Amino acid sequence: MRDAVTSLIKNYDLAGRYFDRNAIDSLKSYFDSGTARVQAAATINSNAAALVKQAGLKLFEELPELIRPGGNAYTTRRYAACLRDMDYYLRYATYALVAGNTNVLDERVLQGLRETYNSLGVPIGPTVRGI
Repeated sequence: MRDAVTSLIKNYDLAGRYFDRNAIDSLKSYFDSGTARVQAAATINSNAAALVKQAGLKLFEELPELIRPGGNAYTTRRYAACLRDMDYYLRYATYALVAGNTNVLDERVLQGLRETYNSLGVPIGPTVRGI
């Protein structure tokens, strides 16, 4: 997983360029906002269980067919797996927040889980809604 700094360095290195004013300003902004990003991640972390529970309740309220027989969250095991996955998404979001870079979401959530869910026959629409 890359953070904003390593992504910036990679881009300038690939172009064979020294940092310009935009790069310096971008780095300054990243470091200036670091404490706030870490504090936000800590707040999310300390409330993660409640956030996931609330998101799950809202999802199943809006899409009750998911927890009915034949639904992808029917049975205790599947319901728990759904909440577990929602917790994963939240965790990845905090990684992206702290890193100042959303690449981890693209890699782990958008690409990796989409492929996994498609192979398991898990509907993507409710997954997106849950996130």
